[in-house]
Amino acid sequence: MGILTDTREVYQSRELLHNLTLRELRGKYKGTALGWAWSLINPLATTAIFTIVFSTVMRVNPPVGVNGLHNYSLFLLCGLLTWNFMAGAFQTGMGSLVANGNLIKKTYFPRRLLVISNVAAAFVSYAIEMLVLVLIFLAFRVNVLPYVPLILLVMLLLGVFALALALMLSVVNVYFRDIAHFVTLFMQLWFYATPIIYPITLIEDVRGSGNWADRLHLVDIYQLNPMVGFVESIRDMMYAGHLPDWQPIAYCLVVTVILLWIGNRVFGRMEKRLAEEL
Repeated sequence: MGILTDTREVYQSRELLHNLTLRELRGKYKGTALGWAWSLINPLATTAIFTIVFSTVMRVNPPVGVNGLHNYSLFLLCGLLTWNFMAGAFQTGMGSLVANGNLIKKTYFPRRLLVISNVAAAFVSYAIEMLVLVLIFLAFRVNVLPYVPLILLVMLLLGVFALALALMLSVVNVYFRDIAHFVTLFMQLWFYATPIIYPITLIEDVRGSGNWADRLHLVDIYQLNPMVGFVESIRDMMYAGHLPDWQPIAYCLVVTVILLWIGNRVFGRMEKRLAEEL
């Protein structure tokens, strides 16, 4: 089946998708005293730790933002919330088929719904976190409201990017369970290969150093990482107070479309024996 046929099938099952997403949202912090407050506490606690380590101890200097803003915590949150959403949506989506093995064995329904519902639930949390971040920026007298529509579009594109990865590896994870462990290791490397805890200028400055990295055009290779475009686009609008360059967004769009096509095709080819493998 083509991607249009698969999209139509998902749309026809939208009520089930809605229920599965609600199930994920309700079960995320079920049984905890603070409930959804954890979705804010976790990134804020991580931000506090990184701020102490990288801003105070290692003295990473954030760039000056709009209206002279010079705040490492705000600089960090723009990238950290974006990364946490992508990583969380990707990894929970990747494990969704294995986690719902009993449901898959009992009845037929579009298996993609399990992956999509996990990504959708993660997106709801991300949207709430970003809303709080917008309010924090407003409290610092930084008006990010004009950029909110474009920020939302970048967030949605990032959600599709995470879905594309999750679709591809969720079905592979059923057949090869070691993939989850490899992904965990890769995510650590990917995190530090993305300008989250440090400004991208640290990488750009390498270009003129004259060492081996300069000859390999390290910054050009570095920017092949699509998360660089996502993080920097969000940060440009919120922290720097200007529209992002169109090239990184266009690159992220092209990569996302290609990965979604590949991920959907891989899923379609391998989903037929899911019940047997689970």
